[in-house]
Parts: sequence; C-alpha cells; structure tokens
Amino acid sequence: MIQRIQSIYLLIAVIFSGGLIFMFDLWKTIDETAFYAIDALNSESIFLKLIPILFLGSAVISLGTIFQFKNRKLQFVLGRINILTNLILLGLLLYQSLNLSGETLVSEKGIGLVLPIIVVLLLVMANKAIKKDEDLVKSVDRLR
Repeated sequence: MIQRIQSIYLLIAVIFSGGLIFMFDLWKTIDETAFYAIDALNSESIFLKLIPILFLGSAVISLGTIFQFKNRKLQFVLGRINILTNLILLGLLLYQSLNLSGETLVSEKGIGLVLPIIVVLLLVMANKAIKKDEDLVKSVDRLR
C-alpha cells in the first residue's frame, strides 16, 4: 500500500532532504560564492562535515520508511528517529550560521537553512497519518 498519504509525505521529505540540498545554498560568502551542503564535505570542521551526512541520512531513512508499510509500528519509530535527525541537523545549521564571524565571512543566509524545518513538518504529518492508519486497523480488529 505505497499509495497512502504518508508515503507521499515521506517521498516529498526524501526530495527535500536528498535532492534540494544540491539546488539551494545554505549561505553565501562575502565574495558571493554560494555554499551548498555538499561543499561542507571539503571543510576541515567536523560540524560542517556532519551537515551533508545528516541530510543524506535523513533522505535514506525516509526512503526506507516508505517501504515499511506492512509494519506500521516500525514505520512510526523510523519517522520519529528521522524527526530527531532533522532536529539535530537544524541545531547544527543554526550553530554554524550563528558562529560564523559576522559579516566578514557570510553576507547572506540561504534558503537551505529552512529545509530541515520543512522536512520535520512533513515527517510529523506522515507520522500522524501512520498513527491514524494504526488506530483504524486496531478498531477493525476489535470488531472481530
């Protein structure tokens, strides 16, 4: 039953976490060079290296959650783990954007900083739909 609404939410979360990080920049430096999440792998900071790993990890977890449609409890737990992953990612992005030394290095923040917030909202809606399906199945089992 891949055609359920939570699968749509999870697929959109995969697109946001795994695909749009290559299109939207996290911030721009003072010389107008866009800094993308994949550029963080080349830096020497471990916090910057965690950013693309967490983005892609979130996409993999969301994709795996789609195919756990027969096990709704596991699907719900994976959704919660993915929400936690995105909240950690959001914390890292906020820490990094606030710790940069003022306007000497960063001239403007990019839209890539809000991608984890959008993914968390999508995952919450998916978990709500999974919970609704689980409650529906339990109510049908009670009638038997």
